[in-house]
Amino acid sequence: MFGGKLRNLLKLIIYNLKAFFLSGNYIINTCKISKDIKEILIQSELRAIRNEKRCKDYRSLLPSGYKVYSQNDEDGIIKEIFERIGTTNRVFVEFGVGDGLENNTLALLYEEWKGLWIDASETAVNMIKDNFKSTIKSGSLKIVHSFVTQYNINKLIEENIDFEEIDLLSIDIDGNDYYVLSSINCINPRVIVIEYNSKFPSHVSYCMAYDESHVYSLDDGFGASLKFLEENIHGYSLVGCNITGVNAFFVRKDLIKDHFLEPFTAENHYEPGRMFLTPLPASHPAAYGTLEKRISSDNE
Repeated sequence: MFGGKLRNLLKLIIYNLKAFFLSGNYIINTCKISKDIKEILIQSELRAIRNEKRCKDYRSLLPSGYKVYSQNDEDGIIKEIFERIGTTNRVFVEFGVGDGLENNTLALLYEEWKGLWIDASETAVNMIKDNFKSTIKSGSLKIVHSFVTQYNINKLIEENIDFEEIDLLSIDIDGNDYYVLSSINCINPRVIVIEYNSKFPSHVSYCMAYDESHVYSLDDGFGASLKFLEENIHGYSLVGCNITGVNAFFVRKDLIKDHFLEPFTAENHYEPGRMFLTPLPASHPAAYGTLEKRISSDNE
């Protein structure tokens, strides 16, 4: 009897600690508690979400999420999508890749994919060129410095990608994402990953006005809501979102079959913004040399 009471007491303590630490993003994003405690709390919250009834359906993508080099759990969801629909040429295009160590396609380079990165930061692009020399030389990766607009995106892709159909397109430019996506006509991606504005709940259709000079200013005036993307990305079905409410996943309709959880609506797949969980912890810090040594070894 005492053991049961003790277990219940411990559960109550843990519950209240989680509520205290996670409410209002408190402490999770500060240095007031140790890294280990932060990770324990984050992992506990992730398990709680993935144990919800809606995740029990085998077609749900949420339980498949994990992080290798993505900001959050996108790596695992991308892997699971292609486990279900298969791959063709394993070619990707991603714009908004940062310094190259945290994005949605770096992990794919370890699985014999190849593709194109585009980023507006000259500093970030130079870091990638300096530190991924062997990867670029091998032909696995092309990197372009450019501020992406709806008017230059096709030219940027056409100059660097020889395929019309590609497996993956990933978009994260914190603003004109939808307009750039809707302008692309030189490639036919099988899967699209696009950032959505999770400030707006699943029933609200919102999209910022196109602004070619837009730069994200850390407020809610960016991008598009999930509902808007669901209704306006034609030829694709919304099959899920990542657990932190940052990225949405769309699969071309001819590939859907019975692989994914219906209905393909924002109301069914919306995940609220859980910024207190981002970025998800990684077991070891990312380093350029990890991929570089592998590519060099493979090409010796």
